[in-house]
Amino acid sequence: MNKRRRLTGVVTSNKMDKTVSVDITRRYRHRLYKKVIDRHTAVKAHDELGCDVGDLVRIVESRPISKTKRWVVEEVIRKVVSTEQA
Repeated sequence: MNKRRRLTGVVTSNKMDKTVSVDITRRYRHRLYKKVIDRHTAVKAHDELGCDVGDLVRIVESRPISKTKRWVVEEVIRKVVSTEQA
């Protein structure tokens, strides 16, 4: 295991070529008001696994791949179940 950061998030877009947009949610309690707050961050990640929208994935930081990509999809934790009938 190396010291690279690993985050878990949900794929929100896969319309780019070998790139997915991952929404990372961070939950914390406000220091003064004690209210639980959700913060969302969208990052772009390199995808060789073929993720679909709604998949829960683990991403790991890497060297800069392009202007906005600094993450790589390491594994798909949970696939989304498609209910579409063609």
